[in-house]
Amino acid sequence: MKKFILVSLFLITAGLVNAQEQSIIEEFVLESTKSGLQINIDGKLDEAAWTTAVLTSDFLNKWPKDTGFAEAQTQAWITYDDEFLYIGAINYQKKEELVIKSLKRDNSSYHWDSDAFTVVLDPYNQKTNGFLFGVNAAGARVDGVVSIENSRTRPDFNWDNAWSSSVKVYDEYWVAEFAIPFKSINYNPESNEWGINFVRNDMKRNVYSTWSHVPQGFPGIDLGYLGTLKMETPPEKRRQRIAIQPYVLASADRDFNESDSYGGDIDVGLDAKIPIGSKLKMDLTLNPDFSTVDVDQQVTNLSRFSIFFPEKRAFFLENSDLFSSFGTWGVKPFFSRQIGISNGELVPILFGARMTGNVNEDLRVGALNVQTRSIDGLGANNYMVGAVQQRVFGRSSVKALVTNRSAFDGTNNSTEDFNRTLGAEFHYSSESGRLTGNARYHWSQTEEKLDDVSFVGATMMYNNGNFFSGITADRVGNNYINDLGFSRRSFQYDAERDSLIRVGFSYLNPWIGYTFRPESEWVNSHEVSAWTVMSWETDGQLIDRFSSLNYFLNTLNHGSVSLSLENTNVRLLFPTDLIGGEEFLPAKTYIYNTASFSYNTDQRGVVSGGIQTSYGGFYDGTRLEFGGNVNLRTQPWGNFGVRYVGNRVELPENYGEATLHLIGPQSEISFSNNLNWTTFLQYNTQSDNFNINSRLQWRFAAMSDIYLVYNDNYGTENFGVKNRGMVFKMNYWFN
Repeated sequence: MKKFILVSLFLITAGLVNAQEQSIIEEFVLESTKSGLQINIDGKLDEAAWTTAVLTSDFLNKWPKDTGFAEAQTQAWITYDDEFLYIGAINYQKKEELVIKSLKRDNSSYHWDSDAFTVVLDPYNQKTNGFLFGVNAAGARVDGVVSIENSRTRPDFNWDNAWSSSVKVYDEYWVAEFAIPFKSINYNPESNEWGINFVRNDMKRNVYSTWSHVPQGFPGIDLGYLGTLKMETPPEKRRQRIAIQPYVLASADRDFNESDSYGGDIDVGLDAKIPIGSKLKMDLTLNPDFSTVDVDQQVTNLSRFSIFFPEKRAFFLENSDLFSSFGTWGVKPFFSRQIGISNGELVPILFGARMTGNVNEDLRVGALNVQTRSIDGLGANNYMVGAVQQRVFGRSSVKALVTNRSAFDGTNNSTEDFNRTLGAEFHYSSESGRLTGNARYHWSQTEEKLDDVSFVGATMMYNNGNFFSGITADRVGNNYINDLGFSRRSFQYDAERDSLIRVGFSYLNPWIGYTFRPESEWVNSHEVSAWTVMSWETDGQLIDRFSSLNYFLNTLNHGSVSLSLENTNVRLLFPTDLIGGEEFLPAKTYIYNTASFSYNTDQRGVVSGGIQTSYGGFYDGTRLEFGGNVNLRTQPWGNFGVRYVGNRVELPENYGEATLHLIGPQSEISFSNNLNWTTFLQYNTQSDNFNINSRLQWRFAAMSDIYLVYNDNYGTENFGVKNRGMVFKMNYWFN
């Protein structure tokens, strides 16, 4: 099996390496001069400084086609002084034709579905990581970090920092004006060349355009297709001040199963950012509180594996790609949610420290240390993580990662209860980004000093905008134990023993597809694809194989349709209980087929939504899944929606049957760009829980917020109260 994996990987790699790239990356350059004139961020662009600022060339079509100039044009100017990078943009669109999804900040889906303007910056011009700042036509901001993950450019909008913007709407166009403080971003004070691009959303025509040309198959924010900002002189690295963000919190809560009264608490803590030299930054947190972080969106899980939920806690986010970009989508050697969370419950963190940044133009480093305290039978632990990333061969890099978890007795780390891992990876990207891949090797160590403790694999992908293909191959040893990682296939549930059993496996995932882009008045694209996921035990016995044939249609004004046919071959290693039957599903091989269909309306509509359904075999029985969502938009201040997923599972004999419901109403009301009220309701019969989470947030100053959060949980059978709580929290940014 190892030979098969290696031969398959070699053949597809050889084919892809010999593929001829059909385009050359064009050079887009802006030469900006330093301004000594004052600029007020008011959305008017009437200051004298804008008359000498450098102006971009006409914007180019990005999507649904990547040729020609955009019909609705954008003019963008850029200049700078000692403190700020200034960007101004005139976006041509009639006032009555604007689509604005929300006034709420930091919602990426609302941002990309609204008329908006975005800038992407790569201050080190490495094409490996950067920053994103954007506004919609109603002034709602988004900011985030952009990095390479699994060889693709991906944004993380959970990052937040201080910057200024203003929007003003006129009859025939709208203006966006930015001031981005140099102290808010890391950059090289010895270099005057940054990577840069601008993205414009035109919702009337349902198109996106960019200043620097980005071909099909790559997102508009792709780091490999940024243009170049050449500044007259590099911005001086001003002495950065320490930023401190203390908080005070008052809460009241009650567990109705264990207490007859409410308990209250008052707590304080702080976060701090401390510059170290000109290129590194230290993040500190003392007694952090994450009660105001968005709740996870619940799902119905009828698989044999755990669900992956993204990290949302601010302390772990800045430069997080240094730690989180290792491994692949199925095996993550470091996953920060393993710190401070156990079985979905928060574990108190006493303190944490992170140091991240660039040592030089090509070398990035990161170090993390977090200390938790004991609670409810869980002992205290100390977590340490270190990472380095050295750029080589243009856009490629060599990376290393080390993690350590040690039990902590209050004085010293334990030498008898620990887990360590060490790994190295090579990430390759051609200059155009069409051919990408990585190779990885990680190993773990525990106090038992076990054998077969490695995780090794490789991935190769090719995408020229129409044709795409790739393959991932991994092997996870029987005793690759990583307390700080996430590997959903490493544990198989044994219902008879009611425990998770660690199982080593080999994994193979090839895929291939083609996107057709016809000249049509209503069709944007058709896409056909096929992919397979296979896994074996380390002795070569098949665990499962999942194959899918897929079709996707995207239209200009009528939404999208997808169809898929799937075949599953799964061998249960242990008796399994998926839906609570009187008897467990026996450990044997099951083969079944499923057909799926989904339709989503045009998301620009005042009313939008979608439906999805699938039907087919499910082990020895059948499964019907049905659901959908609908959203009502009251532009620009409100979004009211509900999603529903239902499952009807019927298994033979006494293995059980179940009808499961997941209903999730949601409302978002924005009183302004800085004051919003969000309420989630989640009714989940699989977990026997009905949750209400309501949060009022007021950003009363830069990076400073007041929160009022209400949380309530009920059982779904008799609607008895499980627990209830309320939190008032205030933080303030001193810088």
